[in-house]
Amino acid sequence: MGRFKFAIATLIFVVLLYGFWTQVQTAGIIASLGGRNIPSAFACFALMLAMLWYLGFGAADVVNRWLKTPMARVVAPALLVIPYLVFAIPRGEFRWIYAIGLAGLPVVLAAILEYSKLEQKFTWQDGVVLLTIAVVLEVRIFSGAWPYNGLGSLPKLYLADVALYLYLIVRQLEGVGFSFVPHLNDVFVGVREWLFFLPFALGLGFALHFIGFFPRHPSVGHIVGALLVVFLLTAVPEELFFRGIVQNLLEPRLGRMWALVLTACLFGLSHFHKGAAFNWRYVILAAIAGVFYGRAWRARRHLFASSLTHTLVDVVWGLWFR
Repeated sequence: MGRFKFAIATLIFVVLLYGFWTQVQTAGIIASLGGRNIPSAFACFALMLAMLWYLGFGAADVVNRWLKTPMARVVAPALLVIPYLVFAIPRGEFRWIYAIGLAGLPVVLAAILEYSKLEQKFTWQDGVVLLTIAVVLEVRIFSGAWPYNGLGSLPKLYLADVALYLYLIVRQLEGVGFSFVPHLNDVFVGVREWLFFLPFALGLGFALHFIGFFPRHPSVGHIVGALLVVFLLTAVPEELFFRGIVQNLLEPRLGRMWALVLTACLFGLSHFHKGAAFNWRYVILAAIAGVFYGRAWRARRHLFASSLTHTLVDVVWGLWFR
């Protein structure tokens, strides 16, 4: 990560933080937090986002040069507890159980991967690590660390940082394609796969009575804000997990087609609880969407492309078809 790239990444990051801060002012989050210690909450979010952001500009190489021993790589992710401390201590809401869990989870998972000497394909150790991350997210084990409306994305952002550290720094998995440096072809592929999915989304969505059309006229600022929020806080974390890691690891075991299908099915099943005890309509549509997200990723093995497809699907659905 050269100095020029670092400077550009930092400049864009500052602009993004300003944009998120303006969103905070209008999203009701301040009222949810009781109007106190807002800077600590925003600093917590900024620290979590910073790791995601800078790794997307090649910071993994820098971290790998710093952490030269296996013990250093295993112990270092305990620092991922810092954003929680920044949030909880000023508010008088610090709880040891969350601090220990947030610091200890990535250390234990890092040890499993670091001392296993794994090949570049799916292993039982990967199964343990990925299942643990998925269960922690789905069961919402850490939701109590940030128990306020509007902060529901923070546990997912924390786990995205954990997954990035484990698979870019410890596992050093090849072909993840995690980069925020866009290429024109990534944009083309991302939009193309969104257009390919659109007939399935509309046809099945209306046929299954899962969606309804709600004509609205959101402002340009609203649309841009929705695109940024969904891209960074929903699409990138989910695409990292399902495409960059799971589909990537399964391909050498199952081949490209079966890895794509199985990952899409797993992605669909991860949406089973959205708004119902078992929302089978959402599972079906999410699984089909997962096929097109997977196609976008494997076109050049770039997560930017699949994250763009994912973002367009979610934003269009959220603004006009809920």
